[in-house]
Amino acid sequence: MHPDNTGHAERTAVTIRSAFLPHNDPDASLAFYRDLLGFEIRDDLAYDGQRWLTVAPPDSTVTIVLEPPAAQIGVTTAERDMIAEMMAKGTYAALVLTADDLDTVHARLLAGGAELVHAPLDPPHGPRCCAFRDPAGNLIRIDQR
Repeated sequence: MHPDNTGHAERTAVTIRSAFLPHNDPDASLAFYRDLLGFEIRDDLAYDGQRWLTVAPPDSTVTIVLEPPAAQIGVTTAERDMIAEMMAKGTYAALVLTADDLDTVHARLLAGGAELVHAPLDPPHGPRCCAFRDPAGNLIRIDQR
């Protein structure tokens, strides 16, 4: 960055393009993100017996890449085992979404068989929210917009 005439560094706009979450069952992930949350499938790529899925809410420029955890470069076998263990416990990854109508989304996810973490509540420290786990165990918190 170069200083501007005030001595401050010029700022370049930075945005989020993609976030990555692990998955261990691409078909179950598609059912959760596409069918229950209503996300679009932007890419469904297969290579060497593994699949990467890119999903996003309609009209969003930010995507979520659902990747097989074994595909991460430089991860040892012991680390892969630890990732699998953490995914099974639901402690590896999380995502926060927002919804205009939290109760409707909550009901839709429950009806679709998603694993409930907590029903809608009004915490003293943030927005009204509920939480589920996706099929890989990732924590999906949904805040009322």
